[in-house]
Parts: sequence; C-alpha cells; structure tokens
Amino acid sequence: MRFAAIADIHGNRPALEAVLADIGNMQIATVVNLGDHVGGPLEAARTADLLIERGFPSVRGNHDRMVLERAAADLGLSDTAARAQLTPRHLKWLGSLPATLVFRDEIFLCHATPASDETYWLEHVTTDGIVRMSSHAEVEAAAKGCDYPLKLCGHTHIPRVVRLRDGRMIVNPGSVGLPAYDHDDPVPHVMQTGTPDASYAILEKEAAGWTVAFRQVRYDNSGMAEMARRGGRLEWARALETGWVI
Repeated sequence: MRFAAIADIHGNRPALEAVLADIGNMQIATVVNLGDHVGGPLEAARTADLLIERGFPSVRGNHDRMVLERAAADLGLSDTAARAQLTPRHLKWLGSLPATLVFRDEIFLCHATPASDETYWLEHVTTDGIVRMSSHAEVEAAAKGCDYPLKLCGHTHIPRVVRLRDGRMIVNPGSVGLPAYDHDDPVPHVMQTGTPDASYAILEKEAAGWTVAFRQVRYDNSGMAEMARRGGRLEWARALETGWVI
C-alpha cells in the first residue's frame, strides 16, 4: 500500500496544486487530507473547490470547525477572511467532514490528536514559549487507546515521524500551505520550518512495516505572499516568503 498524506493547506491553492502535481509525478493515486483546509487570508473558496472536486478522505481541522461553529464576531482574523469567501456549498462540505477517520482499516487520521483538534501531539511548548519535541511519555499518553499501527496528524505544521516502543508510528506530513506561524496558546510561541516550500509525506507499507518519505515542493509563493500583504497580514507574508516568522 502506498499513498500520500497532506495537511494544513490553509487556503493556499497554488501550494496545493504544486503538491498534487508532485504526487501525480510520483505515480501515487491515493491521498488523505488531515484538515485545516481553508483558514487564512488567501484563497479559501478556490481551495475548497479543488478539494471538493478531488474528494480525498479528509478530516476536519480546528480552523475548519471554528469557521463552521463560531459566530462571526468570535472568529480570528484568518477565519474571518476565510468565512467571508465560503458559500453554503463549501460550508456543507466542511460540515460533512469527521473529526477523525480510519482509512483502510489500519490507518488513523486526525488533525491534532485522537482526542482533540487543537492539542499539539509531537511538539510541546514550554512555559517560556520554547517549542521542543514532545517526550516519549507525552506522545504515548496521547496515543493511549488508539491502537492502529499508523497514525497521521497535522496541526503543528512541522514534518515529523515518531515510532512508539510497541512499533506504532505517528507521522505529521507538515503543512502544504503555511510553513510558519505564531500563536498565543498556551503562551506566545512560533512554529517555523525555515523553508517556504510546500510539505507532504508519502507512506508505504513494506514487509518490515510502514516507511515515510517527506517531500518539500517548491512553487511560486510570491502571489500568495503578496495577497497576504495586501490584506494587512504581514506575518503571513513573511511566513509564505521565507518559512520563518521571526
């Protein structure tokens, strides 16, 4: 079995198009999508159109949920920008997506962790805002009761693979559309990859078990950075141009 995993597109249709082209060039027919499809000041509606057309097995991310469930006055800047573009058709599609999904009986899909769409799984933020890799105990605690051999998550935008002591593997494919961001919860911190490239992962089941290969795809990111800049989102523009926030 061989397939691709994508996550955290955040309305960046050119990045999504480049990733899908690369997946096609790799002769991979199956793609799963781990959520946060539209949130951001970019091309929410056009991104949703493409995802609806492709019909990938997909789960809902925390920003997808907030766009659906929160009143307009309670949305942040990114979700407000996305919500303004989306039609009832787009919202119906977002509302149809589950929080978690089991793919082909052995692969567990979630946005952040099995129990939450907004809790970091493979990364941990210290009280002084330093991002580090989660400890083995922290990762295993969040995996308790989720016994599938392969688990896929997104949310932090950082490509990473962790193998648990019992052989289960957890993979974050990184972000298709937003390689860096800042956030205030639980304390102010930044997530940044240091590259503007779009990220995804290829998973393959071999005789010895699952393997993962991360792909970094270059695309013309200047248009999306300029769109963010015109919308007054300078931190998005920097992230899209460089892969850094600070």
